[in-house]
Amino acid sequence: MALKYLHTMVRVKDLEKSMAFYELLGLRETRRKESEGGRFTLVFMAPPGQEECPVELTWNWDGDDALPSDSRHFGHLAYSVDDIYATCQHLQDNGVTINRPPRDGHMAFVRSPDNISIELLQAGDALPPQEPWSSMENTGHW
Repeated sequence: MALKYLHTMVRVKDLEKSMAFYELLGLRETRRKESEGGRFTLVFMAPPGQEECPVELTWNWDGDDALPSDSRHFGHLAYSVDDIYATCQHLQDNGVTINRPPRDGHMAFVRSPDNISIELLQAGDALPPQEPWSSMENTGHW
């Protein structure tokens, strides 16, 4: 039996705010579906050149009161990055809280506007420890 990965879906409360967050990570919209009858929009976003591995943002037009305030039961999305320090600095400069700083030069966690945990992993070997990251404490949970 063959198995092919299609996508991961996360529900979002504010489509524009969520898309802006994923764009900070480098993802781009690859396709969109709007359902007038179902009153929802699906936006697929993926890193350039990896359109076959998107995250699907599902936005219900009439709101989504059932969307939990803590999405840890979901797990997390994980992306590798070329420079974890530069990526975290870019996110922080744009108002994103670094929940688990890359103290080890290898791994960090942030959260989307919908409280989805995002793991960032340094591609290849860990970078040497660097301030301010190596002495930065965790913020919230990840």
